[in-house]
Amino acid sequence: MPYLKVLIEGYARLLKNGWEGNSTCVFIQNEGKLIIVDPGMDEEALLFALKNEGIEREKVDYIFLTHYHIDHMLNVTLFKNAIIVDGYYVYEGNKGIEHDGKIFGEGIEVIHTPGHTSEHSSLLVNIEGKKYVVAGDAIWWCGKRKKGLIEMPDPFAYDMAMLIKSRKKIIKKADYIIPGHGKMVSSYPKF
Repeated sequence: MPYLKVLIEGYARLLKNGWEGNSTCVFIQNEGKLIIVDPGMDEEALLFALKNEGIEREKVDYIFLTHYHIDHMLNVTLFKNAIIVDGYYVYEGNKGIEHDGKIFGEGIEVIHTPGHTSEHSSLLVNIEGKKYVVAGDAIWWCGKRKKGLIEMPDPFAYDMAMLIKSRKKIIKKADYIIPGHGKMVSSYPKF
């Protein structure tokens, strides 16, 4: 059965001339494998969280990237022994080898959630009958909502109509949603 822990609660803020932020980083252990989802770009915070949880970087087996925005992946180089995985491929050396979405073992499934970016994917993690979706930026922020999770604007969206379809898929599957930036939320009631 998978174990899941949010290592870093991500944040994002628009600035006058840009933005600042760091992605939510999640640790998953399943079938003896250690998985880091979206290692972010705040190296100091990540190293502190890993040390606090007793996770040795050298022992991490996989890094899963929900998408290729720098705030989600800059720290990938901290994990020299890890295999990089996205929603479609396992990267070994200079090769990308397709996977079936079940690469991380029983209880974890890759689900394609495009819209924020074209390649975006999320992880559905089943823990004792409760379903957690590590949503990346498909649902990138849940703070101070004035609208529901489906309609919430995304200033960085590649295709908002596609993103809304992905959000509906996530909400239908999830008991809990871990957004790319912000606190984990219950998907009930449906917002």
